[in-house]
Amino acid sequence: MVSQKITIKNPTGLHLRPAGILCKEAMQYKSLITFKFRENTANAKSVLSVLGACVKCGDEIELFCEGEDEEAALSALIRAIDSGLGE
Repeated sequence: MVSQKITIKNPTGLHLRPAGILCKEAMQYKSLITFKFRENTANAKSVLSVLGACVKCGDEIELFCEGEDEEAALSALIRAIDSGLGE
């Protein structure tokens, strides 16, 4: 398992469009991909789970990837979040 903390930079946080982009990116990998925000854990492959985490701009999440392509999945998700998830 690999993990990394990252701060969400989107001005509106993880609302529907960036949550969808995050999920679409996560679904390209076989690994189990989750993130922890405060006391909650969310499935990064589920839009409803991502939206339910209520992540706002400036919040720090910790991504966890576990599986055969975990390293590639983590680096791709970090790149996507750093690039603003389409915003």
